[in-house]
Formats: sequence, structure tokens, C-alpha cells
Amino acid sequence: MAAVASRYARALVEVILEQHIDGESARQQLRSIVDAVHESIELRKVWESPAIPPEQKRAVLDAIVKQIGAVKPIRNFMAVLIDHRRIGILDDIVRAFESELDAQLGFTEVEVSSARPLSAEEKRELEQRVERMTGKKVRTKYVSNPDLLGGVVVRAGSTIYDGSVRGQLEKMRQELSLA
Repeated sequence: MAAVASRYARALVEVILEQHIDGESARQQLRSIVDAVHESIELRKVWESPAIPPEQKRAVLDAIVKQIGAVKPIRNFMAVLIDHRRIGILDDIVRAFESELDAQLGFTEVEVSSARPLSAEEKRELEQRVERMTGKKVRTKYVSNPDLLGGVVVRAGSTIYDGSVRGQLEKMRQELSLA
């Protein structure tokens, strides 16, 4: 199913970029629809049911789209998913969409683990440093890890930058054992 989700996601990203729609706005609109599906079992059942006519499903979609103020390409995309009975993989499609959109816009996902919450200034400096190292804009997720003695561990894609005290001590231990 990952390949199917990826194809739908790429198609939506192409439309969003071709029509010069703000990517962040499209992301939020899509997330709002996903949240509605998660919050309402009835909505999910309606959209997945083969017994309910497509016109009724789209009428429900149109009410949601109107409420959240989604752009027409998002509405049409959701209608295609409903018509092709792909609501069951909506979460996979949205994850693939966000990843593809970020790649097209030059963003990379970064996870920063720290022993304590970082200040706004520390976050800004760290993000600037990571942007210089990766050559991309970053979307940063911060997590606290009490196992770290201090410092931070940054994961950008498959690359890990270990600036933690524990990492530095481990590096020193390895260097001393080689000497």
C-alpha cells in the first residue's frame, strides 16, 4: 500500500505546486480533514461504505470543506480518495504527502533530543546550524530525553549528530582504548 499512498501523495503535491497554493496551508487543510475522520467513526463509515451513493459522500465532504475553508484541489483530492475507496489509507497518504511536499520545498525533518527543554534562542541557533550542515530548511521536532547527561542529539534523515555529553564521553573512551 505504500506505493499506492506515494502515488496519490505525489499527484497532490504536483497539483499544489502547479497551482501555486501555499504548501503549509494545504498541509493544514488536509490535516483538518484527517482530524475529522479520526474524531468521527461515523464519518469514516460513511466514506468507506459501498452502500452509500458517492453523491452523498461528496455532499458530506463539501460540508467539511466549507467549514474548514479548504481549497478546491484538496476537496477534489479527497473526492477521488472517497470515490476510489482509499480512505482506509488516508493516514499513509497524508504522511507521504507531507514528506514529498517537504522534499519539493527543500525541507528536511529533524528530531532534536535534549536532556532539558531548550530556550527559544537555543532552538533558533541549533536550527540555523543544522540548516548550514544539511543545506536545507528544517522542520524540527524537539523531544526531551532524560537519559542524556547534557547536550543534544540531532537526527536529520538517516544522519545522527551526537553532541551529547554521553556521546562525547563514549568517543573519548574509544579513543583512549585505541591509544
